[in-house]
Amino acid sequence: MGVYISFRIFAIADITVDGSLTFGAAVTGILLVKYGVNPLLATGAGFVAGMLAGAVSGVLQTRFRINPLLAGILVMTALYSVNLHVMGRSNIPFLGATTLSTYCEHIGLRLFGAASIDLAGWDVSSTDLTVLLAMSLLVGFTALMLWAFFRTDIGTAMRASGDNPQMVIALGGDVQRYRVFGLALSNGLVGLAGSLWAQYQNFADAQMGIGMVVWGLASVIIGEALTAAPSIGFAIVGAIIGSVLFRQLVAIALSFGLNPNDLKLVTAAFVFVALVLPDFLAKYGARAKRRPA
Repeated sequence: MGVYISFRIFAIADITVDGSLTFGAAVTGILLVKYGVNPLLATGAGFVAGMLAGAVSGVLQTRFRINPLLAGILVMTALYSVNLHVMGRSNIPFLGATTLSTYCEHIGLRLFGAASIDLAGWDVSSTDLTVLLAMSLLVGFTALMLWAFFRTDIGTAMRASGDNPQMVIALGGDVQRYRVFGLALSNGLVGLAGSLWAQYQNFADAQMGIGMVVWGLASVIIGEALTAAPSIGFAIVGAIIGSVLFRQLVAIALSFGLNPNDLKLVTAAFVFVALVLPDFLAKYGARAKRRPA
């Protein structure tokens, strides 16, 4: 959903994502491990950290007139060093720290009464099932809030500023401010994702954000191909569905014996197919209609 905002609202492939995801994870990790902050507050701090990174990228684009691609590269590069300073090293384990996964483990034991349960013949960890349910609720709530925001006056103006900035300027709107806020919101969601991901895997790593913008773009494009995105609501739902489907495609490729070293290559191939397939199908359908019966 974060990549959807930058890519579809502002037509920017924002590479800041690769750094802001790790930034959110790093801030959450250091707060949990070093300061023992409540996991909910630490997760919120990860969201704020991502917003800060996105705001910096937006300021570079608007105030300093730097090309969006170059601005994203600058912020992403700077964040690599910032993340190392925040964590103090390249990898920070969450051993002994209370995280949202810890909460889910306790809730799972209370709900299901055992560490694992039988689900349609599969032995499923109660912790993993609780995490899945909790993340589904969180993603659904976030999607609903995002949909509601884009239907407000500010959200509508933000969408218009990305689609037709000259019109917004003529109506007295501040296009630069909308872009800065939009990129801050976009990377805030990305930072939140990094925070949640780090807590699920119980560590934060300086390399964990590399290539995430490609994964995000692929999710958005696949989702649009499936839903046709006739409205903002369908587009947001499509981004979620595309994300799940894309991860499943990667998992299937790995289950068939794909060398993990080739994972990035396969990811690029998936993105390429997702980019060219909709146009190819549209052209093929148009040619089929023109053929005589």
